[in-house]
Amino acid sequence: MAMIKSRKHAQTRFNQHMSAALAAMLLPVAAHAAEAAAPSDTDAQAKPQTMQEVQVNAARENDYKAERASSAKYTEKLVDTAQTLTVIKKELIEQQGATTLTEALRNTPGVGAFFLGENGSTNTGDAIYMRGFDASGSIYVDGVRDVGSIARDTFNIEQIDVLKGPAGTDNGRSSPTGSINLVTKQPLLENAYQASVTGGSGKQKRGTADINTVIDADSGTAFRLNVLDQDSGNPARDVVKNKRWAIAPSLAYGLNSPTRVYLDLLHVKQNNIPDGGVLTIGLPGYTSPDATRPFLTNARPVDPKNFYGSSLDHDDVKADMVTLKIEHDFANGAKLVNTARYGKTTENYLLTSFMATTANVVTPNPADPSTWTMKRTNLTFKDQVNEIIANQTTLTADVTTGAVKHTLVGGLEFTNEKQTNYTWAATGGTALPPTSIYNPNPDAAVNVTYARNGARGNGSTNTESVYLFDTAKIGADWIINAGVRVDHYNTTYNGITLQGAVTAPAPQVIPVGTLLGTSIDAGDTLLNGKLSVAYKPTADSSVYALVASSKSPPGGTTFTLSSSANSAANPNYDPQTTTNYEVGTKWDLLQQKLSFTAAAFRTEVKNEIEVDPTNPAVYYQNGKKRVQGIELGVTGEILPKWLVSAGYTHQSTSVESGKVVTANGENQLSYTPKQAFTLWTSYTLPFGLQIGGGARFSDKLLRGTDGAVGTPAYADSYWVFDAMAAYPVTKNIDLRLNVYNLGDKDYVQAINKSGYRYTPGAPRSASLTANFKF
Repeated sequence: MAMIKSRKHAQTRFNQHMSAALAAMLLPVAAHAAEAAAPSDTDAQAKPQTMQEVQVNAARENDYKAERASSAKYTEKLVDTAQTLTVIKKELIEQQGATTLTEALRNTPGVGAFFLGENGSTNTGDAIYMRGFDASGSIYVDGVRDVGSIARDTFNIEQIDVLKGPAGTDNGRSSPTGSINLVTKQPLLENAYQASVTGGSGKQKRGTADINTVIDADSGTAFRLNVLDQDSGNPARDVVKNKRWAIAPSLAYGLNSPTRVYLDLLHVKQNNIPDGGVLTIGLPGYTSPDATRPFLTNARPVDPKNFYGSSLDHDDVKADMVTLKIEHDFANGAKLVNTARYGKTTENYLLTSFMATTANVVTPNPADPSTWTMKRTNLTFKDQVNEIIANQTTLTADVTTGAVKHTLVGGLEFTNEKQTNYTWAATGGTALPPTSIYNPNPDAAVNVTYARNGARGNGSTNTESVYLFDTAKIGADWIINAGVRVDHYNTTYNGITLQGAVTAPAPQVIPVGTLLGTSIDAGDTLLNGKLSVAYKPTADSSVYALVASSKSPPGGTTFTLSSSANSAANPNYDPQTTTNYEVGTKWDLLQQKLSFTAAAFRTEVKNEIEVDPTNPAVYYQNGKKRVQGIELGVTGEILPKWLVSAGYTHQSTSVESGKVVTANGENQLSYTPKQAFTLWTSYTLPFGLQIGGGARFSDKLLRGTDGAVGTPAYADSYWVFDAMAAYPVTKNIDLRLNVYNLGDKDYVQAINKSGYRYTPGAPRSASLTANFKF
């Protein structure tokens, strides 16, 4: 259960206690005032005496429904914000036992880690797809881009804002279909302490603590500390491990004054064993890749828990972030916010990946599957360092011109982002011992050495941005929002490649060879805009229309430039351009306790790279893709103590111009479910027991095409049901039981481009959490 409530949504306990104390003090004052004003005894006998009524009002927070997004660029309540914007609050995340960003995003339909990677490679970190496109490069922390490959934890998260549709005007270069902003916990002017301990299936062991203390109430100084330690397996997989610890101290000064200063630190360290996936042999749609071995078509599926990696596999990540934010409220109501950020993420990763091709699948005895083996010829390395230095300044002010009230938001941003990728190579032979298809041995001896070979790529992007938003209110019925953003960027890429023969060095020694360097620069100015008109039928509703744009320049998300004609990172090409059209309505119902949203959208992405069908050596930038559909959402309180969060989306995707991208030839976009549904609801009984549950549906996922033979062209649709029960044992301790996948459904959570591998969904599993609060 939540302990610390955000001051944006409700009174703090300090304020609530002060309200109660104030009421207690006012009662005798009111009684004395009534006595002083009372008539004489004679009059009193004629008229009955009455005492003045004293009312104490305190708002009760809705654990699911948020009133606003966190960004200063959204000045209105969500009900008056003319775009699909979902806010996932920490109370909902905690109820579900969601510990990662990927798990928390299950609360918004059609968003998830559906794509496993290309060929033998596997995506690392939060590989999020949204409305047909990869949104991994559009993840932000407190409004600043969060670079680097890391699986983000929820231990220090207050809420998650998911914006769907182009976010170019809000954030600059971004995914064509949206962005994700994680809002961190901040110090409050109250003393409160919370800790939690979780154990569960898959050897799950996790502990967190959230400590908030007031250092000096007069100066508004407070300190907050969030810590995490986790060492868990995976209930769906053998050997795979999620081990991480983190610490996030934050200090605030001037919380009760017009000028507030926040200093936040974050250190995260992860030592994981990555999941390379499972063979798709035996899944629906699988056929033999070898015409001479038709028996493979009817082969049984492998155990989803099988691990096909080796003792070499590791995923070691370290992330550090320092943020300084200064806020100042002017006497005329204007507000100035400056945010400075330095962040660095390093990842050292090795995966014994595989491709179950005809050549790699060996079947000496067709009648005895226990003799079947698979060659493992791929070692996937990733040695990457990301750094970011950013400074944002935003000024918000209200201006009235005649009958129109304007809220203006203007700002400047300066950002430097760097990415370095080092190349590794195996020096003792690239082939690992074959492994059994049905009974792999992860402990088999491996005799391979590897080291950096001297090749590397260095990418750097400098961006200077200026933006202005104007929200104009015409009377009580009309809201017009217009925004424009100008980004000037310069990307520099230096590639160092290795040529010629390479000696076989000792482990961790750079091989000897010839290093050749290339340098490519690109720069341009991007202009994005958005315009929306909203009409308010009632004070708690709106009907709106929106048009918005977004652009992503060559190398915008990879920090890599290329001279290849078939690469979108070629600086000779124009930026990828996205235009989004949306109409919708939002209603706050039941005295603003329940929100309902409905939107119809169309997103068009242009300037995709396409090959000339008559000349494979010629490429054009005439590709065009489209995503359109509807999205519905309900969040909040239906009845007292009955909460709900639900969403549904229906998406129609297509390649309007260019080559079809799916393996089965359907004109749709890959890794995008046509329909998706999510639901979570809870109810608190009079004696304190809280029960809840949810359902998730994902339509089939079409994989991409790369010439692989025999592998499934798609992953089947699935339903998954979860349940929860929580009970306060004492005023300081409560227990929560979460049970996942009640029906023990076998399903494919993600599939790779060639279809050789998939990530199994978690089977029936459970966790028990003890929460302590003081």
